[in-house]
Amino acid sequence: MTLKGMVKGTRNMLGRYVGKWFYDKGIPFDAANSSYFPPMVSAIQRAGLGVKPSMAYELSGPILDEEVEEVTKWIEEYKQRWPRTGITLMSDGWLNKIVEEVGDKLVVQFITDNARAYVSAGSKLMNKRKHLVWIPCAAHNIDLMLEKIGEIKIVKETLEEAKCIKEIVYL
Repeated sequence: MTLKGMVKGTRNMLGRYVGKWFYDKGIPFDAANSSYFPPMVSAIQRAGLGVKPSMAYELSGPILDEEVEEVTKWIEEYKQRWPRTGITLMSDGWLNKIVEEVGDKLVVQFITDNARAYVSAGSKLMNKRKHLVWIPCAAHNIDLMLEKIGEIKIVKETLEEAKCIKEIVYL
């Protein structure tokens, strides 16, 4: 067997073990696209033989605490910029509480769903805090527009035909 063949076999074996773990725990396949996945595999490779993996209590305790600390420091670095740049809030919760927590003068705009309740909440918040701007979520607006376009007779018929073609292609 060639060196290339051995590497290919080893890579396949690694893929099978990783795959079994994904399947067993219902981990979404897209998790393999995470920017943290390749460094994790590299760290495992560098650790070498005999190093035991972290236990559940370590992952949910001290290791999680270290990650929370790292993210908190990262957020603090961003908070230092807020007085200069201001911030935009994207929220699906009650905005007034978030604005108070962040600081009234630092928030310049907020983006939410454009459902009636959010429009009303955004309007009330802008009345209370005159310097804030509420912006409806563009993705939600586009989704609503596409739904309306999909209701047009010719578009609806075309979509139905396309679905049939797709089924034929996959058969």
